[in-house]
Amino acid sequence: MLIHEFNPEGRSLRRECLDADLAVIGGGMAGVCCAITAAREGLRVILVQDRPVLGGNASGEVRLWILGATSHMGNNNRWSREGGVVDEIMVENLWRNPEGNPVIFDSLLLEWVTREPNITLLLNTTASALEKDAQDVVQSVSTFCSQSQTEYIISASLFCDASGDGILGFLAGAAFRMGAEAASEFGEKLAPSVPIHELLGHSLYFYSRDTARPVQFIPPAFALKNIKEIVRHRELRVTDSGCRLWWLEYGGGLDTIHDTEQIKWELWRVAYGVWNYIKNSGEFPDVANLTLEWMGMIPGKRESRRFEGDYILSQNDIVEQRTHFDAASFGGWAIDLHPAKGVFSPEPACTQWHSKGVYQIPYRTMYSRNIPNLFLAGRILSISHIAFGSTRVMATCAHNAQAVGMAAALCVEEKILPRQVAEPERMRRFQQRLLRTGQHIPGVRAADADDQAPEAHISSSSTLVLDALQSSGELHAAETPCALLLPLLAGAVPEFTLLVDAVAPVSLHAEIWKSSRSGNATPDVKLASAVTSLFAGTSLPATFRFDVRLNEDAHVFLIVHPAPGISLHLSRQQFPGVLTLWQKMNRMVAKSVVQSPPEDSGVDSFAFWLPERRPAARNLAVTIAPGVQCYEPRMVVNGWGRPWCGVNAWAPSRDDNAPWLRLVWDQPRTIRSIQVTFDTDFDHPMESILMGHPERVMPGCLTAFDLRTAEGETLAVVSENHHTHWRLMLPQPISTSGIELSLRAWGPAPPAIFEVRCN
Repeated sequence: MLIHEFNPEGRSLRRECLDADLAVIGGGMAGVCCAITAAREGLRVILVQDRPVLGGNASGEVRLWILGATSHMGNNNRWSREGGVVDEIMVENLWRNPEGNPVIFDSLLLEWVTREPNITLLLNTTASALEKDAQDVVQSVSTFCSQSQTEYIISASLFCDASGDGILGFLAGAAFRMGAEAASEFGEKLAPSVPIHELLGHSLYFYSRDTARPVQFIPPAFALKNIKEIVRHRELRVTDSGCRLWWLEYGGGLDTIHDTEQIKWELWRVAYGVWNYIKNSGEFPDVANLTLEWMGMIPGKRESRRFEGDYILSQNDIVEQRTHFDAASFGGWAIDLHPAKGVFSPEPACTQWHSKGVYQIPYRTMYSRNIPNLFLAGRILSISHIAFGSTRVMATCAHNAQAVGMAAALCVEEKILPRQVAEPERMRRFQQRLLRTGQHIPGVRAADADDQAPEAHISSSSTLVLDALQSSGELHAAETPCALLLPLLAGAVPEFTLLVDAVAPVSLHAEIWKSSRSGNATPDVKLASAVTSLFAGTSLPATFRFDVRLNEDAHVFLIVHPAPGISLHLSRQQFPGVLTLWQKMNRMVAKSVVQSPPEDSGVDSFAFWLPERRPAARNLAVTIAPGVQCYEPRMVVNGWGRPWCGVNAWAPSRDDNAPWLRLVWDQPRTIRSIQVTFDTDFDHPMESILMGHPERVMPGCLTAFDLRTAEGETLAVVSENHHTHWRLMLPQPISTSGIELSLRAWGPAPPAIFEVRCN
């Protein structure tokens, strides 16, 4: 049908009015996790994204890997991968996309959002105006979709700004900061002496591809000619692509919002200039067949506005690992600051100062202090510039945003505003609801009043005893310090026997250390030492006895000192909560084996103790006497969903081929849902793109199982599982005197179960 119109007075855009409980502006990882969490809690959610895909800096448009507290396994934060929705997405991406293809990751995010019936997704749609009432409560937001030439007027009781630059908060008049505070404001010793406008800049990446035939590259006229003005400070490698080129950064001295297009053009000049230098300078061999496969079209932004909540997180909260009554999330990336001039700066590309462990992030940083119904999510959190250096990474932003989504649900249910969630009694209920969804809050134990599992008698077909890691015949020269990180119970420390080869008689020294703070994995308290003398030979037992007792269950370090002519036997066996660490550094996130900050910087000096990544990862071969009984069935209801101050998991014995876990109550209970938490190795970072991973499923994850009632009724038969959390929502509540989980299949490590909940 032909449409033929003429209107000399002009026309108005098509307009649609939409209504929701929560409107989320911004579809990066923070917006996605906030929207999914709120929708699953029953809220009607509208998610507005100004780009054609979701994910923000993690999307195929920018291509930055998602990271957080695990920091490429380059710090001392063990088992610290974020939980909840972002973990769910990362684990699924590993299953579908171990190669790290950014296009596959884009499709996963779109699926995860669009399969939620309570989410209305608006892509290519940007916020441009809003309406408030006399009390500064936001009533509606005007948005525009360039692809459909449609204006959407979105009304909601609650709004979340997850836009990165804080467009919603800016339009609403929310208090914000931009730049670096003076050291005196928060007592931050890393901060400048006076306030300055220096931000972290933008980055833009490219990918190359080997075409198997010579390819010519003619640079565009705008490409930077004198590339050596930046390369003289950097180590440029032909093998680097994508976010390994993070140091192609610029713009921190400009307005990183309004000057973004200018910054992008400068980054294009730099990136095309770098590629021209690689292809045509003659300084790089074997590049003739390489072509420029992809160039970023939009820069990845780091820093712009930071909005003010009822609390502003600062350096001391991070380094001192301060405890907050309203802890809702956690961080663990280094305080990672970059020079404002980026590639044109003579300074190092970044300075990274790690804490000894993860730190709590309080809920009071997640809402505006002066716009009553505005939540803050993502990098616009209420934080100082120095603290921003740590909290800005995407896994941390996403984990925070899950807390925002849950807070929004509580607000709608109780008809309250975001600030009221921080009231003590509500905060306790809020934290427990978060933990139920897989959120990890360091130091906050699950104690769900509706969970009936802790009242059950819990038994199992068998229980793993940590008594030996069998030698695989592989050897490692004892040239650097190494340590077994082991879960021990309160009481006497057991005897340890290592298996070693010695080319000559020698004395081998070992020590027992622990962390000064519960939950940390930095050995900074020496408990005992021992020495054993060895003759020359192979497969020699090196036995260490320590006269020391532990006051509580904890992870401890059996540190073995270097010894000339000694080789340590290794083991391929893996157990939940057990790692072998090496005193070394990861060049991606550290400059030396021992962090040595400037004097009076407020940052701790300590050594890095890091595991190897699989498939290279090995443990030290060891015999432990008596064996440690730390995998008891009762662990599944102790309130911890990961190794935190202990294993906190049940695992069956190694020779149990048909293991089961059983919960039985004295009287029948009414059950509506059952949730089980499996071992997807929270120590593995699962970088979302580029790096690639050797496994699709974590070694200790239970992959097939059956669930039945004590009366014999089959509730579920699962033939393929790779996720951390599995939840069964029963169509009708059942009455039963118990449940039994039968384990059918798992990977090369013993299958571990961290939690069982029965609500």
